[in-house]
Amino acid sequence: MERNRTPESNSALIGFRLDPRTGVPAYRQLVDQVRHAVRLGVLRPGDQLPSVREVVTQISINPNTVHRAYRELEVAGLAEGRPGLGTFVLAPATPPITAEHQSELHGELDRWVRRAHAAGVDDEGIQALVALSLRQDDEASLSDASTERAVR
Repeated sequence: MERNRTPESNSALIGFRLDPRTGVPAYRQLVDQVRHAVRLGVLRPGDQLPSVREVVTQISINPNTVHRAYRELEVAGLAEGRPGLGTFVLAPATPPITAEHQSELHGELDRWVRRAHAAGVDDEGIQALVALSLRQDDEASLSDASTERAVR
Protein backbone atom coordinates (compact mmCIF):
# COMPACT_ATOMS: atom_id res chain seq x y z
CA MET A 1 0.00 0.00 0.00
CA GLU A 2 1.38 3.42 -0.91
CA ARG A 3 1.79 5.49 2.26
CA ASN A 4 2.81 8.80 0.68
CA ARG A 5 -0.64 10.11 -0.02
CA THR A 6 -1.66 13.17 -1.90
CA PRO A 7 -3.69 15.71 0.08
CA GLU A 8 -6.86 14.55 -1.67
CA SER A 9 -6.44 11.01 -0.36
CA ASN A 10 -5.36 11.81 3.23
CA SER A 11 -8.90 11.50 4.47
CA ALA A 12 -8.57 7.75 3.90
CA LEU A 13 -5.84 7.61 6.56
CA ILE A 14 -7.78 9.41 9.30
CA GLY A 15 -11.28 10.77 9.48
CA PHE A 16 -11.86 13.10 12.41
CA ARG A 17 -15.08 13.16 14.40
CA LEU A 18 -16.20 15.23 17.37
CA ASP A 19 -18.46 14.26 20.24
CA PRO A 20 -19.77 17.39 22.00
CA ARG A 21 -21.28 15.25 24.78
CA THR A 22 -17.87 14.31 26.22
CA GLY A 23 -17.01 17.75 27.56
CA VAL A 24 -13.53 17.31 26.05
CA PRO A 25 -12.44 20.38 24.05
CA ALA A 26 -12.57 19.89 20.28
CA TYR A 27 -8.81 20.44 19.79
CA ARG A 28 -8.08 17.78 22.43
CA GLN A 29 -10.37 15.30 20.68
CA LEU A 30 -8.41 15.83 17.45
CA VAL A 31 -5.08 15.38 19.26
CA ASP A 32 -6.31 12.21 20.96
CA GLN A 33 -7.56 10.76 17.66
CA VAL A 34 -4.16 11.30 16.02
CA ARG A 35 -2.39 9.81 19.05
CA HIS A 36 -4.60 6.71 18.89
CA ALA A 37 -4.16 6.37 15.13
CA VAL A 38 -0.37 6.53 15.54
CA ARG A 39 -0.43 4.08 18.44
CA LEU A 40 -2.53 1.61 16.44
CA GLY A 41 -0.39 1.99 13.32
CA VAL A 42 -3.16 3.56 11.25
CA LEU A 43 -0.90 6.59 10.84
CA ARG A 44 2.80 6.01 10.32
CA PRO A 45 5.83 8.28 10.22
CA GLY A 46 5.77 10.36 7.06
CA ASP A 47 1.98 10.24 6.64
CA GLN A 48 0.44 13.62 6.03
CA LEU A 49 -2.41 14.77 8.22
CA PRO A 50 -5.42 16.29 6.47
CA SER A 51 -5.03 19.99 5.77
CA VAL A 52 -6.77 22.44 8.07
CA ARG A 53 -9.18 23.21 5.24
CA GLU A 54 -10.02 19.51 4.82
CA VAL A 55 -10.70 19.10 8.54
CA VAL A 56 -12.84 22.26 8.64
CA THR A 57 -14.88 20.97 5.70
CA GLN A 58 -15.13 17.45 7.10
CA ILE A 59 -16.38 18.27 10.61
CA SER A 60 -17.44 21.95 10.52
CA ILE A 61 -14.94 23.26 13.04
CA ASN A 62 -13.15 26.57 13.50
CA PRO A 63 -9.79 26.55 11.66
CA ASN A 64 -8.04 27.95 14.77
CA THR A 65 -9.11 24.84 16.68
CA VAL A 66 -7.44 22.60 14.09
CA HIS A 67 -4.31 24.79 14.16
CA ARG A 68 -4.23 24.48 17.94
CA ALA A 69 -4.50 20.67 17.75
CA TYR A 70 -1.74 20.47 15.16
CA ARG A 71 0.50 22.77 17.24
CA GLU A 72 -0.04 20.55 20.28
CA LEU A 73 0.91 17.49 18.21
CA GLU A 74 4.10 19.31 17.17
CA VAL A 75 4.95 20.24 20.76
CA ALA A 76 4.39 16.60 21.77
CA GLY A 77 6.79 15.50 19.03
CA LEU A 78 4.13 13.51 17.16
CA ALA A 79 3.89 15.74 14.12
CA GLU A 80 5.90 18.28 12.19
CA GLY A 81 4.57 21.22 10.22
CA ARG A 82 6.37 21.84 6.95
CA PRO A 83 5.68 25.30 5.54
CA GLY A 84 3.80 25.09 2.26
CA LEU A 85 3.54 21.29 2.46
CA GLY A 86 1.38 20.44 5.48
CA THR A 87 1.66 18.57 8.74
CA PHE A 88 3.33 15.17 8.83
CA VAL A 89 3.44 12.36 11.39
CA LEU A 90 6.79 11.79 13.09
CA ALA A 91 8.02 8.50 14.50
CA PRO A 92 6.31 7.84 17.84
CA ALA A 93 8.36 7.53 21.02
CA THR A 94 6.95 4.03 21.44
CA PRO A 95 6.38 1.68 18.52
CA PRO A 96 2.79 1.00 17.47
CA ILE A 97 1.14 -2.09 18.86
CA THR A 98 1.10 -5.16 16.61
CA ALA A 99 -2.24 -6.41 15.31
CA GLU A 100 -1.75 -9.68 17.20
CA HIS A 101 -1.03 -7.94 20.50
CA GLN A 102 -3.91 -5.52 19.92
CA SER A 103 -6.28 -8.44 19.35
CA GLU A 104 -5.04 -10.17 22.50
CA LEU A 105 -5.45 -7.04 24.62
CA HIS A 106 -8.89 -6.39 23.14
CA GLY A 107 -9.96 -9.91 24.09
CA GLU A 108 -8.75 -9.39 27.66
CA LEU A 109 -10.52 -6.05 27.86
CA ASP A 110 -13.71 -7.52 26.41
CA ARG A 111 -13.71 -10.26 29.06
CA TRP A 112 -13.07 -7.68 31.80
CA VAL A 113 -15.95 -5.48 30.57
CA ARG A 114 -18.31 -8.49 30.57
CA ARG A 115 -17.23 -9.34 34.15
CA ALA A 116 -17.77 -5.73 35.22
CA HIS A 117 -21.26 -5.69 33.66
CA ALA A 118 -22.06 -9.00 35.37
CA ALA A 119 -20.97 -7.43 38.67
CA GLY A 120 -23.43 -4.57 38.11
CA VAL A 121 -21.06 -1.89 36.88
CA ASP A 122 -22.64 0.24 34.13
CA ASP A 123 -20.80 1.77 31.15
CA GLU A 124 -20.24 5.05 32.99
CA GLY A 125 -18.71 3.18 35.92
CA ILE A 126 -16.46 1.22 33.57
CA GLN A 127 -15.30 4.43 31.92
CA ALA A 128 -14.57 5.92 35.36
CA LEU A 129 -12.52 2.85 36.34
CA VAL A 130 -10.53 2.97 33.11
CA ALA A 131 -9.93 6.73 33.52
CA LEU A 132 -8.75 6.14 37.09
CA SER A 133 -6.37 3.42 35.92
CA LEU A 134 -4.97 5.64 33.19
CA ARG A 135 -4.46 8.53 35.61
CA GLN A 136 -2.68 6.25 38.06
CA ASP A 137 -0.50 4.92 35.24
CA ASP A 138 0.34 8.49 34.14
CA GLU A 139 1.19 9.45 37.72
CA ALA A 140 3.41 6.39 38.09
CA SER A 141 5.17 7.24 34.82
CA LEU A 142 5.76 10.81 35.98
CA SER A 143 7.05 9.56 39.32
CA ASP A 144 9.40 7.10 37.57
CA ALA A 145 10.69 9.87 35.31
CA SER A 146 11.29 12.17 38.29
CA THR A 147 13.15 9.43 40.12
CA GLU A 148 15.25 8.70 37.03
CA ARG A 149 16.18 12.40 36.70
CA ALA A 150 17.08 12.59 40.43
CA VAL A 151 19.37 9.54 40.10
CA ARG A 152 21.33 11.17 37.27
